[in-house]
Amino acid sequence: MEAIFNNIVIYARDMHASAEFYRRHFGFETSGEIVEGLISLQSRHGGADILIHQAAKSLKLGQAAIKLSFAVRDVEAFKANAASQGLVFGSTHQTNGYAFANAKDPDNNSVSISSRRYRVVGAVAEE
Repeated sequence: MEAIFNNIVIYARDMHASAEFYRRHFGFETSGEIVEGLISLQSRHGGADILIHQAAKSLKLGQAAIKLSFAVRDVEAFKANAASQGLVFGSTHQTNGYAFANAKDPDNNSVSISSRRYRVVGAVAEE
């Protein structure tokens, strides 16, 4: 039996603010309309879609149990562009031939940008 991962559900205090965050900073497409209790965001570049769901008041958000990671070719260029739009990432970390940096979404969920997908495996490091 085949199972295909195609979306992630994010629980949000303000569904529209969260949808706008992922639309603006990560290029997802959305009408912003709430249908069946969800705002649907589609990835323009492949990968999983995002569904935004209203969080219950009792739900504790922003735990480090999950992190959304977005593949980018150039971490520093993405960070600079994001900063110009109000999203500030933390320090860039270099490891095993790729770079990554972390930030938080409006509900304090961890998000990351990483060049890991684009690294050249077996490349010789320059000295």
